[in-house]
Amino acid sequence: MMKYYILNLNPTAKHEWDRCIIRDPLTAKRPDIAKLISEAVGADTGSYLVGVNIEVTVLQEASTPSAVSFPEISVPTQQREAA
Repeated sequence: MMKYYILNLNPTAKHEWDRCIIRDPLTAKRPDIAKLISEAVGADTGSYLVGVNIEVTVLQEASTPSAVSFPEISVPTQQREAA
């Protein structure tokens, strides 16, 4: 079973749980790994020793947005004459 997720790494995040986030690309929900494994095992009641193979392939990397700099524009100021 092949699943695709978006991984967001932010080592400077304020909270530890926001430093490494994995989300579904369509729903943006965090995947329930235990549920995915149970779906692969089946619906029979019992305890199972399972091996899980995680193979990660980076398909695309999105760059982190940096500060946008706009060119300076000088706007002439108008002085009003007193009437």
